[in-house]
Amino acid sequence: MINLNHLPSKIELALHQAQNYLSNHTKGLDLVSQNNHQKVLAAFQKSGISTYHLSGTTGYGLGDSGRENLDNIVADIMGTEKAMIRHQFVSGTHAISSALFGLLRPGDHFLSVTGMPYDTLQKVIGLKETNIGSLKEFGIDFDHIPLDKNSEIQLDLLAGAVKPNTKLFILQRSRGYEWRNAVTIAQIEAFTGYAREKYPYIKIFVDNCYGELVEEREPGDVGADLMAGSLIKNLGGTLAPAGGYIAGREELVELAANRFAAPGLGTGIGATLDHLRLLYQGLFLSPLTVREALKSAVFSSVFWQSLGFDVHPEPAAVRSDTIQAVRLGSKEKMIAFCQGLQKGSPIDSHVLPLPAPMPGYSDEVIMAGGTFIQGATSEFSADGPIREPYVAYMQGGISFDYVKLANILAALNLSEKGFLA
Repeated sequence: MINLNHLPSKIELALHQAQNYLSNHTKGLDLVSQNNHQKVLAAFQKSGISTYHLSGTTGYGLGDSGRENLDNIVADIMGTEKAMIRHQFVSGTHAISSALFGLLRPGDHFLSVTGMPYDTLQKVIGLKETNIGSLKEFGIDFDHIPLDKNSEIQLDLLAGAVKPNTKLFILQRSRGYEWRNAVTIAQIEAFTGYAREKYPYIKIFVDNCYGELVEEREPGDVGADLMAGSLIKNLGGTLAPAGGYIAGREELVELAANRFAAPGLGTGIGATLDHLRLLYQGLFLSPLTVREALKSAVFSSVFWQSLGFDVHPEPAAVRSDTIQAVRLGSKEKMIAFCQGLQKGSPIDSHVLPLPAPMPGYSDEVIMAGGTFIQGATSEFSADGPIREPYVAYMQGGISFDYVKLANILAALNLSEKGFLA
């Protein structure tokens, strides 16, 4: 138990400043959450969800009305024609991979306009090293255009990067493991408008991980053709036990579904077992958990900035994902930070996180977060690759109070080790 009345003076001051800031700067977050709650509720009501939709199927899962209506709800929330939400997706990267392999063919070229994609997707593309089954192995080429110093998409560089065989633009909404702004819906809207005029034959895909329900609109509302994400992030509402989703134009979702399942099977198959209630309930709660995550991120930004660390985004910044980055500056501080956060977890609070290899990453990664769902960043976690400038990326927050206490424990651990000046 933390005695909040007997904290070191520097931590006590940082806590006071963060709480005061949060109490005066959350009206906008509350309004977005309120509107998204209404949107989600309307989607449930439109589909006429009843108790029997919460019961799953086995085997092939044929005629699963619970699965079909859940797909319809996600499509409505994402502003798209069609969606598929499946617990069988092992990660957001799996969902994104299914979308890319569904849309692209040997000899095609695709282009990221938001810089180098996230580490795990680089493996799917086939960058840095040879991976059996990567897009590169299938003869699919890739290039990227970095964001400018203000995290803006460089439209003026498109003409020099688009090739005759370019079939897809991809945008990564979240910052990933980068010290940059998340891409906002307004930026996506500006890009889709420009691309539709200049390159109407090139499809637009958005990696929507960490961005769902952060703003009042989604990529589908502003012209994106397809998007994908994870259910153990925003849309799972901390209850989804696993999974991901793909949403977009109907024919494109079916292409991705054929890659996910098998050609000819598409979205019409797949047992839901006993997961439907958790998927429905988590989806319904997701505007609330996203709001808690955003409040937690703003608090963390003020708190760590007050303690003398660089943070990104800064407290007053416009947010389009749920990630808060803190630059620790050394491997030792980064480990102490994550170990302190772990002490505030409901699960495995006694465990000391250490850097270790992780599938899909080139560097060792340290991960803190004792979550009920393994790896569920929607609950609260912090992680990052062990490389300069040694940044920990905090995500999620099943409740603001939980995240506040974890931050205090991380600061106390740094203080005890002599890392707070």
